[in-house]
Amino acid sequence: MKSMQKDLLTVNIFSTRAEMGKAAAGDIKACMLSLLEEKDTVNMIFAAAPSQNEVLAALVADTDIPWSRVNAFHMDEYVGLSPEAPQGFGNFLKAHIFGQVPFRSVHYIDISASDAEEECARYSALLQQYPTDIVVMGIGENGHIAFNDPPVADFNDPLAVKPVALDDICRNQQVHDGCFAHIDDVPQTAITLTVPTLFAGEHLFCVVPAQTKAPAVYDTIYGEISEKCPATVLRRHQSAILYLDGDSSALLEI
Repeated sequence: MKSMQKDLLTVNIFSTRAEMGKAAAGDIKACMLSLLEEKDTVNMIFAAAPSQNEVLAALVADTDIPWSRVNAFHMDEYVGLSPEAPQGFGNFLKAHIFGQVPFRSVHYIDISASDAEEECARYSALLQQYPTDIVVMGIGENGHIAFNDPPVADFNDPLAVKPVALDDICRNQQVHDGCFAHIDDVPQTAITLTVPTLFAGEHLFCVVPAQTKAPAVYDTIYGEISEKCPATVLRRHQSAILYLDGDSSALLEI
């Protein structure tokens, strides 16, 4: 492993995706156990994307994690997909972790909600009821966190959860990831937790593999902290760690 520091952000670099995911899962587990020494339950938000496969698999495989003391949330969801669509982020997380371990509770963004604003208000109230301890997240090809793409990201957003339009870079990423066959199949709108909602998590663990993410990783670490690359806000967080593999770190000056 190689490590570097940029502002407040710790960056840990591994040779392979497997090593990256295992290391991130170990750190997440240690954080969970530390918090559970002081409180009865912890509240966690999870990203849904193929980039998270290794860390989610490592977490599920660890039989020592007391999932029955964890309340789970996810950070974004498409608008307009059928409830059964495998591309739905709630369905992805159910397949990869939410349905695999015995959480105390799992709170889904309703993919079938007819009123997006109403669903945002409902989920905002739940997040207020369960203040976030841990966020397990990634970075998009355009530097987004959750679905806070550069055109809609706001570091001072007054909303906790909001409906957004997805930009074409973000939609193309879903094709690159193999989630959709063509960009025309990718929904144009979604519901997302806002930047301040994610930033309010006490501990952020950001897992970013793959060569397609290398430019966004470079911008996250070396670029101006601004909504032009929403992930740059991680450099202002008191407890954030970025996990990279050899491909996603290829452009870094290390």
